[in-house]
Amino acid sequence: MGPMRAARRFALELEAAGVLGRVAEVRVELYGSLALTGRGHGTDRAVLLGLSGEEAATIDPATIEPKLVEIRSSGQLLLLRTRSIPFLEAKDLIFHRDQMIPPGAVTQHPNGVRFTALDATGNVLMTGTYFSIGGGFIVADGEEALPKTTADAILPYPFASAAELLAMAAEHGLAIWELMLANECALRSREEVRYGVLHIWSVMQACIERGVVTEGILPGGLSVRRRAMRLAERLRQKGSVDPLAPLDWLTVFAMAVNEENAAGGRVVTAPTNGAAGVIPAVGRYYRDFIPGADEDGILRYFLTSAAIGVLYKENASISGAEVGCQGEVGVACSMAAGGLAAALGGTNDEVEHAAEIGMEHNLGMTCDPIGGLVQIPCIERNAMGAVKAVQACRIAMNETEGHKVSLDQVIRTMYLTGLDMQSRYKETSLAGLALNVIEC
Repeated sequence: MGPMRAARRFALELEAAGVLGRVAEVRVELYGSLALTGRGHGTDRAVLLGLSGEEAATIDPATIEPKLVEIRSSGQLLLLRTRSIPFLEAKDLIFHRDQMIPPGAVTQHPNGVRFTALDATGNVLMTGTYFSIGGGFIVADGEEALPKTTADAILPYPFASAAELLAMAAEHGLAIWELMLANECALRSREEVRYGVLHIWSVMQACIERGVVTEGILPGGLSVRRRAMRLAERLRQKGSVDPLAPLDWLTVFAMAVNEENAAGGRVVTAPTNGAAGVIPAVGRYYRDFIPGADEDGILRYFLTSAAIGVLYKENASISGAEVGCQGEVGVACSMAAGGLAAALGGTNDEVEHAAEIGMEHNLGMTCDPIGGLVQIPCIERNAMGAVKAVQACRIAMNETEGHKVSLDQVIRTMYLTGLDMQSRYKETSLAGLALNVIEC
């Protein structure tokens, strides 16, 4: 998603500069993890679609393959749906697997991409260097990560740490979700916030439904079979006699989403595509298996999860290329655990405790996808993250005497652990399962 947005942004900047009509060639160079796991993560496909003007949120997944076939078979790319240029991937899409950062870049992040547009005589019209920083977010080289609209907004309850969040909520007699709602309403109306949250939830549910009814072999060459559909069928046959059946369904929901992600379907970054199954699965668990679950509970769940996600994004990282999978599935688990506690009517302290437990038991998790594909261990890892989130919530809400480790402490620990982790364990597919399991 990040590379697609970067490619589209570069095309739009060419248009804004008035040089789109003079472009005769676009060269794309990928660095760091984008180069090392780019094909497995679909980065090549994303770049072609982004340059064509497509957006991840609006493109019909069913049209993706035909669009790519047309570009690759014709050797022509319709830049921003306007300017036809030759594009041959072997020449114009370069994977710099031996370089982590684009030369001369100010920003230091291992997910870099550089675009160069040239005219018919070979003169450079424009260059653009961007970084995919996790969760579909991108920044241009040297740019601040915070979107301008958010940076300029005056929030009624600004917070930079979990301690500040808890203290401010206590001072004003607010639940965390209420505080987050008030901050969101500084950017848009309450009705827009509610609609936006429920729209995200509807996309997540649609993704679960597609994943549960689709079978076959996932693309990429590992011959990984989709399992969510068959698991769901077996659970329906067994019925509800097994007291742990809700956890089995939780596994199905998480795997269904990540099988869709691995197949190139539409998912919601939560907080990333690689960890997109945890939050939808726990939300569906709440909806289907908690007596009295309702839409207001779903709103509490997402607003609280979002507040927790902000803490990780601002104080650590949600990028597997930067801190390993603890920053993806670990953060998703933490967000879902705290969000579930809120949905169940838990106190702010219980929310914070649940989120802390969710991350504490994902510390040190490496990012080691086999073949660079988000299949093994990513799909099952989301299922495990969802189960951990539910259990973290249950532990926190059954505790009566507080806890020793704070959410701020575990966020800081996660970040430092990620910095200490060797780069080959951070979405490079150079170590771990990616190295020790033979691709077949």
